[in-house]
Order: sequence, then C-alpha cells, then structure tokens
Amino acid sequence: MKISSRFRSVAAAVIAAAGISFAGAAHADSGTISFSVYKAAFFVGGSGGEGTLTFHGRRYPVSVGGISGGLAFGASKTYFHGTVHHIRRARDVTGVYGAAGGGGAVGKGAQVIVMTNEKGAQLELSGKQVGLQVNADLSGIAITVK
Repeated sequence: MKISSRFRSVAAAVIAAAGISFAGAAHADSGTISFSVYKAAFFVGGSGGEGTLTFHGRRYPVSVGGISGGLAFGASKTYFHGTVHHIRRARDVTGVYGAAGGGGAVGKGAQVIVMTNEKGAQLELSGKQVGLQVNADLSGIAITVK
C-alpha cells in the first residue's frame, strides 16, 4: 500500500500540532491564592476585597472587585482560599471570572466555586462566609495582580 505524500504531510502536521498543544499545557503551572471579599446587595450588588497570590515562591498582592444582578440581598464577608491552575506567570491570574449560582448564609456558611478567566487561568476556591446573604444571581469578579 502506498500512502500519498499529501496524506503524510497532513498527518505529520496534525501530530506536530498535537505535540505543541500538549507541550504548552505541560509548561503551565499552579499557585495558591487567598483573599477576602466584602459583598452587599439589594437586587444589584457590589463586592470588593484584597488578598495574596503565591506563585513560584513569591507573593503578589491582588485586588478583587465585582458586581452581581438578580435576586440578591444582604451583606457578607467571605474568606476564600484555593489554587490557581493553568498559569505561566503571575499576571495570567488577572482577568474577569464569571459565575451563575445561588446560595446563602445566616451567620456562618461555606462556599466552593470553580471559575475560569479569558486567559484560561482556573480558580478552585473554597470559602467561609460570615453575614446575612441570600442570592440567586449572575455574578462576576475581576482579579488584578498588582
């Protein structure tokens, strides 16, 4: 059986592209992040906070801000801690992360969330929430590495 040179060229290109994709993913790294967020809402809400990204042994200050809309009311403070995956440098964490969901807390509560930004950085966060907060909304946060 003879395989045409055109087919071999296409096959080689596909294999090379796959190898580059896997190599790119292999070079991505992870870090840890922790921050606190204050949130207040009456149908439309706002949030803000600050924290720290630890990546390759260095600590970077981060600021967090966001808005939400939907059925939401109350005020709370949430302490988040987690891992950032698929980053090559600290500034890859900077971006807008979106989420849709619902939840609530009276006194103390817990949250777990996974979000991705436009650069592919993925946050896996768990948090402890304090305050009175009820929500069924669309929300987003913007994280900036200072």
